[in-house]
Amino acid sequence: MSEPTEKYSITMPQAIAEAARVRSTPSDLSAYVTRQIERDNLNELISIAEAEHGLISEEETQAQRKQLLDAREQQPGG
Repeated sequence: MSEPTEKYSITMPQAIAEAARVRSTPSDLSAYVTRQIERDNLNELISIAEAEHGLISEEETQAQRKQLLDAREQQPGG
């Protein structure tokens, strides 16, 4: 079940529009923007967590990455 969507028309500098086109396909620009917003939101959460609990070490990052990859491999089709 997907979330409701809305169609927008936006104006942006030509260089920004070209950079977005390079990073996506013409039919997939919406997906690119959605993923980028999700990344921005995740980065904001990481900043908040680090402000509260201190910086995340490289070892902690690698351990979490391994845990995610292991979980992904256990999923059907993984």
